[in-house]
Amino acid sequence: MIPNYRSAPGRPRQNPDTAPGRPRQSPDTAPGRPRQNPDTAPGRPRQSPDTAPGRTYTAAVLNGCRVAVVLPAYNAETTLMRTIAELDRVVVDEIVLVDDASTDQTVALARRLGLEPIRHERNLGYGGNQKTCYRRALELGADIIVMVHPDYQYTPRLVPAMASMIAYGEYDLVLGSRILAQDTVARGMPRHKYAANRVLTLVENLVLAQKLSEYHTGLRAYSRSLLAALPFERNSDDFIFDNQIIVQATAAGARIGELSCPTRYADDSSSIDLADSIRYGLGVLRTCAQYRLRQHRPHRYPYLDIDPAATITRLPPARNPAAPAAHASEPTQTAG
Repeated sequence: MIPNYRSAPGRPRQNPDTAPGRPRQSPDTAPGRPRQNPDTAPGRPRQSPDTAPGRTYTAAVLNGCRVAVVLPAYNAETTLMRTIAELDRVVVDEIVLVDDASTDQTVALARRLGLEPIRHERNLGYGGNQKTCYRRALELGADIIVMVHPDYQYTPRLVPAMASMIAYGEYDLVLGSRILAQDTVARGMPRHKYAANRVLTLVENLVLAQKLSEYHTGLRAYSRSLLAALPFERNSDDFIFDNQIIVQATAAGARIGELSCPTRYADDSSSIDLADSIRYGLGVLRTCAQYRLRQHRPHRYPYLDIDPAATITRLPPARNPAAPAAHASEPTQTAG
């Protein structure tokens, strides 16, 4: 048997770079070899973090789906930076911020953060703001559209989880529930709002034949096929828009899922006043009544004119990653 000379008895194995009298050399600092930056070495073009191999685009991250986050903003200057900072840009392809004629520096801050905000010249209302958000997201070719309030009441960290529930073909609409699996009042929701939430949710579940934990969340995700098929332009420009679009989705036969969302109530979080809350509650009851009456001719309501058989094209359970669709157009700076 011939011994290996590096392990022969009496001769300890030496690393050529650490042998006695030989200082350790880095391949990039060896004599006669100038140190090279890996990103600028000959034959290798310099890459930025966002264009490095594997990060040319992020659509392949969630089953080949492009994800757009829409931010319906109104006087969100104090919370916008925190909201943007918590969005996972590996998953999120587009951020659409629509400012509803804020009186603070929301638009200026959005631009400093690298966004291209759309600004309404006059206040169109919460529902009117969402309409602009969704139109723009669909123009950009998004497969999944997630609405996040920029007042930081809902955590943006749930966007990847909610988008995944749609990307892999399980749901058409996902709601971030403040009620599911948590003590909402202990987390800060005022008791009167909690009581109203539970009563209205009970009524809606009975009327719509659903089993949702709440209908009144501002954190929600839609598949492109569902959102493009719903006549959301016919909805109210007021707060009741949120409820009407869920009723529309139910009428269309959409698969609706929920994800537990931590509740956050703070001084800088937006909230509707008592008068608006009462008006919203009455609007919810009116929407439920219209949904029920719609099932019996001759009652017709334009925002509920939906044909379930022709509405939703389901996303497949899985599909191969594909390059993103080209942007339809550049953002418009003003609207309305």
